[in-house]
Amino acid sequence: METAIKVAFASTDMEHIDQHFGAAESFAIFAVTPAEVQLVEATQFGKLAMDGNEDKLDAKIKALAGCVAVYSQAVGASAVAKLKAANIQPVKVSAGAEIRELLTALQDELRQGPSAWLAQAIKRLQGPASTRFDAMEAEGWDE
Repeated sequence: METAIKVAFASTDMEHIDQHFGAAESFAIFAVTPAEVQLVEATQFGKLAMDGNEDKLDAKIKALAGCVAVYSQAVGASAVAKLKAANIQPVKVSAGAEIRELLTALQDELRQGPSAWLAQAIKRLQGPASTRFDAMEAEGWDE
């Protein structure tokens, strides 16, 4: 499988988005390439109240390490800030949105040219370009 991006969906049935990020009991995590989609993990958290408890956010964000985005029905401001700090794009979708349709749209986007946030995520996954040092050397860069 070529380099895949990982995306997470706040879902209890692994088919629909039916959870708010902060109160999500589970996430379905998929690896996506232009040609392939693969479920790589299903995380479980149990019942959590939407009580503003920040500790549960950290556990969720840790569980989503390596994901470029998380799709949910809603996400609070503090969670958005923490997700962005972890380089995870929060994506709000309507309740009941089908994961399969979202994955198909994501694959289409990868094939046709990713949007700004997705292009940035892919660039982060690929790491710094080795050519940037060549350019520095060409300019006569010196330590």
